Amino acid sequence: MPDFVAALLAAAAFCLALMALNALTRLVLQWHIAPSELAENGLLQVGGALVLARVAYRRAPTRRHP
Repeated sequence: MPDFVAALLAAAAFCLALMALNALTRLVLQWHIAPSELAENGLLQVGGALVLARVAYRRAPTRRHP
């Protein structure tokens, strides 16, 4: 069960991080701060979301053995 919870938290963290990074990218592109080659769902956004998902997976509750 703890593995399921950890996977669920990691999946939720990935989805939320990807949406947040895409929104941030869209704002930065509209403000003309970033180069035009930066796109939504690019390597930067997916990589950042994967890093946050990995952190969420490692910090998920685990079963402690006595």
